[in-house]
Amino acid sequence: MTLDERKQKVLLAIIKDYISTAEPVGSRTISKKYNLGVSPATIRNEMSDLEELGYIEQPHTSAGRIPSNLGYRYYVDCLMKKKKLSEDDQKIILGGYKSKVQDIRTVLQRTNTILSSITNYTSLVTGPQFTKSNLRHVQLVSLDNGKALVVVVADNGMAQTRIIDLPQTINDIDLQKISQVMNAKLQGLSLGHIKMTLIKEIYFELAKHTHIFNATMELIQETLNLNPEEKVYLSGTLNILNQPEFSEIGKVKTLLSLLEQDRVLKDIVSEGNLKEDGISVKIGGENRVQGLQDCSTITATYELNGKTIGSVGVIGPTRMDYEKAVSIVEFMTQHLSQMMKDFYGH
Repeated sequence: MTLDERKQKVLLAIIKDYISTAEPVGSRTISKKYNLGVSPATIRNEMSDLEELGYIEQPHTSAGRIPSNLGYRYYVDCLMKKKKLSEDDQKIILGGYKSKVQDIRTVLQRTNTILSSITNYTSLVTGPQFTKSNLRHVQLVSLDNGKALVVVVADNGMAQTRIIDLPQTINDIDLQKISQVMNAKLQGLSLGHIKMTLIKEIYFELAKHTHIFNATMELIQETLNLNPEEKVYLSGTLNILNQPEFSEIGKVKTLLSLLEQDRVLKDIVSEGNLKEDGISVKIGGENRVQGLQDCSTITATYELNGKTIGSVGVIGPTRMDYEKAVSIVEFMTQHLSQMMKDFYGH
């Protein structure tokens, strides 16, 4: 249902005030804090209509109102303005990656820590998941000091490199021949299709260079055998305790116990409704995971070479600051996609 402009303004005022204060919002508060150009009596009438339509509700016997899940959904879909992340927040995020990292696990853990600290919500990141791949290219390049660089590239964008020692008798022409032979025999094949008979055939053809052949085959096997990373990294679990909605110990225990289960975490990041901008926002009961009905989740995917390989997300109360959280999650996934591109060399 589309609300008229005045109802939209009143609903927006209630949501913004409640996100900020966690206190039910009355017509007098709206009249004083938000210049809507109408009387408190008119605001009360609009609030009464919004309550009847299901966009706000009255908790207990309080005189104020709070947004319902339907109200938050209307806000996210119709009223929330997408904004660029502030320069300060960008500096905090990018500053967290200043020191060079050597492995993907460290990148993901660092991403998680930054995300939970800057949003003050619980964050989760899934490791990159690659489908089975075929060999695209092998290249051996001579370096100084009797060494060579072995480069193996798979068709899913994965690339691995290794530096090996070269016998003094090896020259650039030999390296070029080895590359040509291995590409001619193995290009386009998955690990499961590289049979022992084929390996023996290549081995005998390159019998003079067994050291290089063995090192290259080992790197090919590692590159094509990268199994999907099932792990979900979690950070900022105790941030839940800072939210007034979770002051009841029973609620906290239930939620904390859910967040200890890998299956639940995978369900949170895998279930969809991705919008055109790649962001998924699930509010309250929209979360199919039993026990997350008092929470909202914001998730997005990161990519490598245009293919989705993992997810990033935050879990917080339905009263979360959606505008800021969406901007942060979006920025983080864009940055993580770039880091994956840089990390794998494509």
